[in-house]
Amino acid sequence: MNFDAYARTAVDLVNAGLDDLAGLRALFSGEQAYMRDQVVEKDLAVFRRAQRRLREVFEYGTSGRDTDAVRELNTLLEAHPVQPRISGHDASDWHMHVASRGSSVSAEYLAGATWGLAVWLCEYGSARFGICADERCGNVYLDTSSNNCRRFCSERCATRSHVAAHRARKRAAGVGSTLTPA
Repeated sequence: MNFDAYARTAVDLVNAGLDDLAGLRALFSGEQAYMRDQVVEKDLAVFRRAQRRLREVFEYGTSGRDTDAVRELNTLLEAHPVQPRISGHDASDWHMHVASRGSSVSAEYLAGATWGLAVWLCEYGSARFGICADERCGNVYLDTSSNNCRRFCSERCATRSHVAAHRARKRAAGVGSTLTPA
């Protein structure tokens, strides 16, 4: 089982725009694309609740409140239990699923996301949970850097934030505020 991939599904969920069913469907890509057609309107409320609670886990982790992060993850694990099963289409394609056959999309997705994030916390600690330092963003991420120094969810946010800070410093110093005729 690829626990990192499951943990990333938690990140994807927290960062998803769940305004409507189309937003929820956009969450499912890659190996989970089959879920896109199976998700129904009632799943939206379940995903929104889980999204809020998983965001709390990241907030607890980034503020050093490990006990709260663990408590919330344990509550989520109880609400979305892992029921492992082996699946495959032929003898060379065996792989693990985290939900029983016939489970709803929300049950399967949320069991995997919660399990992956719980394993990540046990393996690396909640200090590796991050919330983007760009105040206009707010996305969460898992810090995979070698020295736990990541501050932004993406290079785009890092660049945008650094450029904004540079421009603010220039304005504060009065540089570039007046033009000299050529």
